[in-house]
Amino acid sequence: MNQKTTIGITLGDQAGIGPEVVEAALSSGQISDKFEYRIIGRRLDVVPGHPTRDSAQAALDALEESVALLKKGEIQAVVTAPVGKEGLHEVGFHFPGQTEFFADRLSCDNHAMCLTGKNLTVALVTIHVALADVPALLKKDEIIRVGKLIAEFCRQRGIAKPRVAVCGLNPHAGENGAFGKEDIELVEPAVKQLQDYSDGVEFSGPHPPDTIFRPAADGEYDAVLCMYHDQGLIPLKLLDFDTGVNVTLGLPYPRTSPDHGTAYNIAGTGKASASSMIHAIQLACEMCDHSSE
Repeated sequence: MNQKTTIGITLGDQAGIGPEVVEAALSSGQISDKFEYRIIGRRLDVVPGHPTRDSAQAALDALEESVALLKKGEIQAVVTAPVGKEGLHEVGFHFPGQTEFFADRLSCDNHAMCLTGKNLTVALVTIHVALADVPALLKKDEIIRVGKLIAEFCRQRGIAKPRVAVCGLNPHAGENGAFGKEDIELVEPAVKQLQDYSDGVEFSGPHPPDTIFRPAADGEYDAVLCMYHDQGLIPLKLLDFDTGVNVTLGLPYPRTSPDHGTAYNIAGTGKASASSMIHAIQLACEMCDHSSE
């Protein structure tokens, strides 16, 4: 008899909504019974909405344990509940976010942040950096690298010929250089090189960032490659807040997370929706199914 694939689930900072949305997701009836689900980390007696050093340490310990379990083969994917980055930094977490933590611990240099929901899928070339730093950090090779990762993710989800729209950086994609040279000097050459790579993938752009998300949400594109964090996350969270899932592209194991934060302000009130966590677990299961194929 074949052993079931196991999905590990961390609770995040337990003073937030993580524990309640995990419990609600697992009891929702919307999670496949083809898989086993393993809660990772020690449970705390915490006051909802009041994070402590101990709740931050428990969240970090659970992340470290999840990596160890992945490497030992005891779990095949991990779903991470939200953490409080300020508290994590106080206990020695030296990463901008969980995306970078897993990339470091799993020795993955070729990774990217993607969010996917019912209406949109977006990937980010730059992530947790100041907006003022984005133009200097944006590189043609990085646009190409992340473009290939999002195309591969689309294929993993069963899209044989992905259509990827590439956003420009500046308003109106630079308006032929009137609003900055980055779109002409960086984004356009990257798109052309991606089109040469294509391998059955349809890359287009650079598209004006203020207009591309409507046709993408209408199904004309399978994913949008975005130049910086809020360029992709604002439309994604506007349209798909309840169904959005954060997935780290390029890792040797599936890692997903709901697209919301700890929501300390509503923790313990019964107001938290488990929808994003349900979708995060479902996506981890889907990715495990495809990797086994």
